[in-house]
Amino acid sequence: MQHFRPTPGRLVRTAALALALAGTTALVMPALAQSRDDVLVIVEEEGPATLDIHGATANVPTHQVSWNVYDRLITHARIQLPDGSWTYDYTTFAPELAESWEFSEDGMSVTFHLRTDAVFHDGRPVTSADVKWSLDRAVSVGGFPSTQMGASEMTSPDQFVVIDEHTIRVDFPRPNSLILANLAVPVPIIINSQLALEHATPDDPWALAWVGRNDAGGGAYRVESWTPGTEIVFSRFDEWKSGELPEMERVISRQIASAGSRRALLERGDADLSFNLPPKDFAELVEAGQLKVIGTPVDAELIYVDMNVTIPPFDNPLVRQAIAYAIPYEDIVGTAMYDRGIGMFGGPEEVTTTAWPQPSPYVYDLDRARALLAEAGFPNGFATTLSYDLSTSATREPIALLIQDSLRQIGVTVQINEVPGANWYAQLADKAFPMDIMSFKAWLNYPEYYFYWTYHGGNNTVFNSMNYQNPALDALVDAARFEPDRTAYEQQVQEFIQIAFDDVPRIPLIQDFRDVAMQPDIEGYTYWFHLTLDFRTLSRAD
Repeated sequence: MQHFRPTPGRLVRTAALALALAGTTALVMPALAQSRDDVLVIVEEEGPATLDIHGATANVPTHQVSWNVYDRLITHARIQLPDGSWTYDYTTFAPELAESWEFSEDGMSVTFHLRTDAVFHDGRPVTSADVKWSLDRAVSVGGFPSTQMGASEMTSPDQFVVIDEHTIRVDFPRPNSLILANLAVPVPIIINSQLALEHATPDDPWALAWVGRNDAGGGAYRVESWTPGTEIVFSRFDEWKSGELPEMERVISRQIASAGSRRALLERGDADLSFNLPPKDFAELVEAGQLKVIGTPVDAELIYVDMNVTIPPFDNPLVRQAIAYAIPYEDIVGTAMYDRGIGMFGGPEEVTTTAWPQPSPYVYDLDRARALLAEAGFPNGFATTLSYDLSTSATREPIALLIQDSLRQIGVTVQINEVPGANWYAQLADKAFPMDIMSFKAWLNYPEYYFYWTYHGGNNTVFNSMNYQNPALDALVDAARFEPDRTAYEQQVQEFIQIAFDDVPRIPLIQDFRDVAMQPDIEGYTYWFHLTLDFRTLSRAD
């Protein structure tokens, strides 16, 4: 993890935010006290599409709402780093709404004991009936929430059993390594079921429409106001019992589309924190030294090139290997990403670790690439297209141009296809791109979970744009998900990673950084697997 901290110094702030740049919207905040000591101002590229993570339109900012407005039964412990920031500990779990829990002797159920003093934002006590209704909802609404719950075999409401008002049991068909981990992600939120049911209809029994526009939680923050596309304001819930009361009384998140404007607001001191700036901006902010920049390698994540194995000539493994040897890896890390990440290339030929991600054995070697193309029957190359999501063009465009130029040198003519962000996932799901630049971040830091989502042919999710189906790999991934013996587990993981590298339907490029820039007096930042902010731990230095 890389951390950059300028010389501490408290910035003087005004009570209201001024116009940031000519041509940008004035950041008119609700009336504040004379000091911003208890108010955090965030500038983000986009806001939530819905307040309900179970909704079909939920986006990444919705995950941030989920994390701060709702409780889950459990969470992860945190580890403090030398610079004062924090990271989550994926191996250790901590109480949230549940004070304690225990497994059955056979490992097929977990019983949770809820806090008896927890209340929702409207003051109603939280009970195990709310927990059951919420978990029933998560496994029943379909789409991403139900798929996420199913990753640890939570698929039926029958698995959630109320014991008494503050005790609930979760049953599983067999033990698996993801039982607790999958209850600590943003999806299994605990909803005020009575409040939600007041707004349910026969066509919407889970009140998705109402919860998508309203706060039905009991977490550390409540939604004070929301103007979609412009601003969302959170206020601290002082009756929160599931952790230490946050220091920030209010959090104001403003949506500013322009990365340049967000950077300017930070540099002027009119905003406290931002992320999702281009790598170039973070590299320059580090060099300037006026803001605190924390860059964390994103665990269980890769930026990669996928080749669709059902579209010739990528149905030929030799062609795929040739492309892997023609990728200008170092230029991508240095030129496209400004060194804001770790190159995933040049690893050993034989996989000997379960770490994921890990470097593939491929390196930039045009002579070897040409030889493999010739062996595959394409001595003069071929023509293809390389697609990417236009909304990610700050990094994807330079990567695409570098790849295009390099492949030209082995006779492969690449046409770059820029797909509007609104259409990207629909087209990705069609699995019609010959090649694409994509990334995937797994919430759970387990290699078998990553491969379950992205390589597993039985699932063949939208994230498997390779259209890759290998029964041997699938069997190893499935076995690893439920393997109790550590030695056998490690062997299974190494074998499916080896298959992925040998077949190379996907070319790993880089494990990039989760970069966050903030004012020097902001403390308590925590890197979380879901890549959104935890308001609960943020504070200002005295």
